[in-house]
Amino acid sequence: MTHHLILGAGPAGVIAAETIRKHAPHDQITIVGDENEAPYSRMAIPYLLIGKVGEDGTHLRHTAGHFEALNIRVLRGVRAKVLDSAKRTLELSDGNTLAFDKLLIATGSSPATPPIPGINGPGVHPCWTLADARAIANLAQPGAKVLQMGAGFIGCIIMEALQQRGVDLSVVEMGDRMVPRMMGPTAGGMIKDWCATKGVKVYTGARVEAIERDDGTEPGLLGKIAEMVGIGSTEKASGKMRVRLSTGEHLEADLVISATGVRPNIEFLENSGVRCLVGVLTDETLQTNVPGIYAAGDCAEAFDKVSGKTIVSAIQPNAAEQARVAALNMAGQRADLKGVTQINVLDTLGMISTSFGNWEGLPGGEHVELTDQKTGRHLSLQFKDDVMVGCNSVGWTEHVGVMRGLVEGQVRLGEWKDRLMHDPTRLMDAYLASAQGQGHWSGAADERRR
Repeated sequence: MTHHLILGAGPAGVIAAETIRKHAPHDQITIVGDENEAPYSRMAIPYLLIGKVGEDGTHLRHTAGHFEALNIRVLRGVRAKVLDSAKRTLELSDGNTLAFDKLLIATGSSPATPPIPGINGPGVHPCWTLADARAIANLAQPGAKVLQMGAGFIGCIIMEALQQRGVDLSVVEMGDRMVPRMMGPTAGGMIKDWCATKGVKVYTGARVEAIERDDGTEPGLLGKIAEMVGIGSTEKASGKMRVRLSTGEHLEADLVISATGVRPNIEFLENSGVRCLVGVLTDETLQTNVPGIYAAGDCAEAFDKVSGKTIVSAIQPNAAEQARVAALNMAGQRADLKGVTQINVLDTLGMISTSFGNWEGLPGGEHVELTDQKTGRHLSLQFKDDVMVGCNSVGWTEHVGVMRGLVEGQVRLGEWKDRLMHDPTRLMDAYLASAQGQGHWSGAADERRR
């Protein structure tokens, strides 16, 4: 009987386990999760913070006994420590060792904590786990002064949840604009201006240099709240913090959120023989350089046909598709990953922005931009020859599916490329004239009928 060992109890791990079970009903399956929680989705944590779901609403599967019914063993609260790919064994943090026939590395990523004095003290949290969410919910009370480090994609999602909790929110971003890895200067600046109208103070081109605490004689607003309600099971507020910025400014905070990026959880693979760069390198089947060992999700580095390079794309749709493809191959059914989806659709306090493919453009390429500051709309298209290789939009919700289809389909536009350079709003016309005749993704045509 083949033993499939899956490292990671997030969406990738769960989807892979269920896919293997469907196609290999008698094989042994073990999921190893590093938290003492039922498998859950991190993307649901912001909804938990604003009260749209309870903790059980973050769980990936809601039926009692779901994994037991599928004969999938789930180990909680342990993590991978040492992988011996030659012996096909994995040593766990609790001292136990598991033997396996096939292995899926779906260990995800962890917050990248910057080396800032005071960042490891009380009152500072990432927004990454359910434990983090519980601590943040205690501290992020209405009127509390909250400072968030980072205004990237994840940071903007967290920011919205914090703003809806009624806190006094400040955001500090090292880049010269918001969402710098997803948006150009114009688009990022428009999002910053929009946040200001919603009462969020955003400091771009700045970094936190130190987090200083008082001497404890004055507990601060949230310390008093904690004392009054008798909080004991979770972290109490530790008094006001003074956050020193590189600009010379000092900001007071009851809570500091660290949202400065993530890094793949691949440390345990050192000396394992599994090849890694930024993440775990995989081929089109999601197999690593070691036969029988696969990777999927935020820790996997897969080939992207649009950019022509291997990338780690930490978004849930990629995790789900990579897990499906890896699991089919583990179960003995050949399947190939068609590509890494480079899509970001972001709602920042009600302003919708999108980013697809090589939104910064390619050497020797051309681009066109259309901006209407008054209505908060911006559209940027990037071309290489007659192919649209990337795009950005802000406040432009029409034809998002068309933008994705043109970029991911690598559609040859012919004369329509010059027409879009003259009028970038004619994306649907360009799609209908070019993509359908070439047999590309048809979801955009469905969009027209809605």
